[in-house]
Amino acid sequence: MEIIKKKDKTLAIIVRDDHKCDGIDFVTPGEYSQQVAYMHHPEGKVIAAHVHNLVHRNVVLTQEVLFIKKGKLRVDFYDEYKDYLESRILNAGDVILLVSGGHGFKALEELEMIEVKQGPYAGDADKERFDGIDDSEVKGIE
Repeated sequence: MEIIKKKDKTLAIIVRDDHKCDGIDFVTPGEYSQQVAYMHHPEGKVIAAHVHNLVHRNVVLTQEVLFIKKGKLRVDFYDEYKDYLESRILNAGDVILLVSGGHGFKALEELEMIEVKQGPYAGDADKERFDGIDDSEVKGIE
């Protein structure tokens, strides 16, 4: 796992394809509006049937989870002021939770991914687009 931070503020959590543990490993703190857990159970493990209760939640910031199915993706991280910080490369099997700040992407190979985020989608009010970095400005990757 890798945590991308600016000072004490978490921008993203990357769970690499080779992350392993037994049982349930919540990679997010309980207060995040998007919860991500890695789970590994032995054959025959029973997870009790359940329903989720109706609980009113106040979500003020969209957090996204990307599941990379195929290919290679460069993720560029920005702070809340749109200042570029650094980049990381995600490969097939990697998962990233985008917690705060800004981000941009470049497909480095043919890419298939799944995105999960809170809804309902607010259209143009949901995000502010801005000019990202040029390839020559990339930092943080070898």
